[in-house]
Amino acid sequence: MSELNAFIGLDVHKQSIAVAIADHGREGEVRYYGSVPNSNEALERLVRKLRSKYASLEFVYEAGPCGYGIARSLQAKGHACHVTAPSRIPRKPGERIKNDHRDAVQLARLLRAGELSFIWVPDETHEAMRDLVRARRSATSDIRRCRQHIQSYLLKYGRHFAAAGKLWGKVHRTWIANQSFQHPAQQYALQTYLNALDLATSRRAEIDAQIQDLLPAWSLAPLVNALQTLRGVAETIAISIVAEIGDLQRFANPRQLMAFLGLVPGEHSSGETVGMRGITKTGNLTVRSLLIEAAWTYRCSAKVSSRMLRRMDAAPEHLKAIAWKAQVRLCSRYRKLIARGKKSQVVVTAIARELLGFIWAVAVELRRTSVSAR
Repeated sequence: MSELNAFIGLDVHKQSIAVAIADHGREGEVRYYGSVPNSNEALERLVRKLRSKYASLEFVYEAGPCGYGIARSLQAKGHACHVTAPSRIPRKPGERIKNDHRDAVQLARLLRAGELSFIWVPDETHEAMRDLVRARRSATSDIRRCRQHIQSYLLKYGRHFAAAGKLWGKVHRTWIANQSFQHPAQQYALQTYLNALDLATSRRAEIDAQIQDLLPAWSLAPLVNALQTLRGVAETIAISIVAEIGDLQRFANPRQLMAFLGLVPGEHSSGETVGMRGITKTGNLTVRSLLIEAAWTYRCSAKVSSRMLRRMDAAPEHLKAIAWKAQVRLCSRYRKLIARGKKSQVVVTAIARELLGFIWAVAVELRRTSVSAR
């Protein structure tokens, strides 16, 4: 066996994996190895052949619909395996030829050069919870779409809800159910929309029940509970943030976390010209939207409502102190920025960025106290 190291690029597809190998060293050869079936047996045979030639192997492939199974399998065998985001791979301007051969060779070359940014690979339990949370988000999207269909349908026939009551509350639903049309087809169409809404609502309720059953056994459940001490971060938002981001401890400081979610200002400067842009909007759109939704609650004065008091009841005092510090800081920040003439959307985005810093602080404090308690 040689003492050389190998950097291996994998272009993963449903049925096949294109493999390229870059030898250690700047002048080392980068060659296309070939294509192997996308199966555990074929991957094991590939690893055995390469281990007979190289001292160590380091793999990389693009994130995609095939998931993280390959990374977990290779890591379990003691090999370094990374997953990179396709959007973060450097591309040559004007390159018009793309195929599996070139993609695998490019991954191997960039891995050897250290030019790739890697994403966090969740364990199987975390990925399962993330899938469940995303299923809930899909059900919520279906509910929103069904409601829009019903509202548009009633508006087309001049039916307006004028009674006192909350939209989609009990009074509103009773009013919709009492609507009648002359033609049976019209009545049937409305009932079809209502049935679809009831089905989506029932599906979301079932998913919520499953999340409540599985949450206590999740290793990150203490972090979910701790984040709920923050204003605007109720259970659904806390679970979604933790499921999408994962372990916040992998970020050395809050600025890294802010950049990871695209909440830092962009810049386009050259020479003496300095141009600032809006936020970069990279990273997870869902988490960024949830943070901005939570940030709107800081437009009001700092206080601990009865609902928040129930959420914070079992929380340690040091986490409550961080949550209150966040309220005082962010509510004051909102008022000052609005007084300076900033648009409310810009202000709320700035509040969401700072709220993310407090979320990171809660995670760090929770880890510190759990380690000291051992």
